[in-house]
Amino acid sequence: MIEVSGLEFRYGEGEFRLHVPELRVERGVAAACIGPSGSGKTTLLNLIAGILMPQGGSVVTDKVEVTQLSDEDRRSFRITHIGLVFQEFELLEYLSVLDNILLPYRINPALRLDAAVRERAASLAEQMGIGDKLGRHPRKLSQGERQRVAVCRAVLPEPVLLLTDEPTGNLDPANKGRVLDIILDYAKDTGATLLTVTHDHDLLRKFDQVIDIKDFGVIG
Repeated sequence: MIEVSGLEFRYGEGEFRLHVPELRVERGVAAACIGPSGSGKTTLLNLIAGILMPQGGSVVTDKVEVTQLSDEDRRSFRITHIGLVFQEFELLEYLSVLDNILLPYRINPALRLDAAVRERAASLAEQMGIGDKLGRHPRKLSQGERQRVAVCRAVLPEPVLLLTDEPTGNLDPANKGRVLDIILDYAKDTGATLLTVTHDHDLLRKFDQVIDIKDFGVIG
C-alpha cells in the first residue's frame, strides 16, 4: 500500500532534513509511527499523502506514484483514496458538526451523499460520544470533541488508506481507547491500511507494525 524509496525532503534552507531510504507498509496493516517532537513524523505523513513533495526519491501509495502526479491530480487522489486526520483538525467553523463530518461528500463529485451516508455519519458520531452535538459548531466543542469530529469525517467515505496524526492526543483515557478502537476496527473491517502518528507508547501493542522515525536520517 505504501512504498517509499530514496526519499529526501528539506524545508527551504533550514537544517531539517528527512531521508528515508526505504519504507513499506503492506495493505491492510495498522502501523504506528513514533519519534520525538519535531523529528519528521507529520512531514512523513504529508509526503505519503502528497501534500508535500520531496526533493528526491519516490512515494507510491495504493500503486500510484504520488510523486509523479500534478498538484490537481494529487488533490483528487487524496480525496478519493485517503482519509486524513490532521493535528489541527481542519474543521470549518461556520459548519455544524454534522456538516463537517459530511464535508468530503460536499467537495468530491465522486462521492454520493444520500440518506445511508447521513445515517452512517450519525452512527459514527454516536460511537464517538458526540451524537448529541451534531447541530453544534466547532467553536462550542472541546478539543477532544473536535478531534472526534475529525476522525468521523476521515472514516466516513471508507478510504483505502487512513493517515492520522495524533488522533488520541487531546483525549482523556476513556475516550482515547474508544477512538483508537473505532479507527482500528474500521481498518480491520474494511481491509484499509492505517498509518498513525502517536507519542503514546502504551498504544503500540494494538498495531501490527511500528515505525520509529529515528531509524531514518533526520537532521533538525
